[in-house]
Amino acid sequence: MAVRAFAPAKINLYLHIIGRRADGYHLLDSLIAFADIGDTITAAPADALALTVDGPEVAGIAGLGDDNLVFRAARLLKERGRIEAGAALHLEKRLPAAGGIGGGSSDAAAVLRALSYLWDRQLDNEALAALALELGADVPACLAARPVWVGGIGEELQPAPFLPAAGIVLANPRRPLPTADVFRRRAGRFSSAARFGPVPADAAGLVAALTSRRNDLTEAAVALAPEIGAVLD
Repeated sequence: MAVRAFAPAKINLYLHIIGRRADGYHLLDSLIAFADIGDTITAAPADALALTVDGPEVAGIAGLGDDNLVFRAARLLKERGRIEAGAALHLEKRLPAAGGIGGGSSDAAAVLRALSYLWDRQLDNEALAALALELGADVPACLAARPVWVGGIGEELQPAPFLPAAGIVLANPRRPLPTADVFRRRAGRFSSAARFGPVPADAAGLVAALTSRRNDLTEAAVALAPEIGAVLD
């Protein structure tokens, strides 16, 4: 029986960079929510691991071969779980690669969820989150797939209270911008943590609360891809 898992777009409602570790990883303070658009992962029983991809954004990962987060997540769970079975994976790709909305990270998290069920390896939340962190700093939050406060390098998660439903415009300048490149370009002083409470009751209140917060990677992203600045203007 095939298993389906939804991989929603990740939205950093704000993102403050509050420090940097000795190993170069940046320390974050962020509030993450998830949209109702995203990719879909389907996993079916098979003798070996295999992946097929379709959808409007398939070109963004076409050149990666097996070196994509979907395959990496599947291999990691298979190796750590000492699982002999394979899986036929299918990714319906709707989110742009390197678009700043966690497409690859959310896909990886969805694979971990789907294959844990398919292979009957129901790891506890802590063990699954540890695997997720090995795949990338955003993957633990995507594994939660609900509003969370994020700290550390992305591994410190605290469930956020109820957030009001709100519309959001996602604009894609059609230029991939890997997260690592943006972090490397970032310069300047570090910010302070800016968690707030109580959470506003409606969308207007949420917007008001976010007005005094920002995304500390915006300047670096615009420097690397001026098209983003044109969209923001």
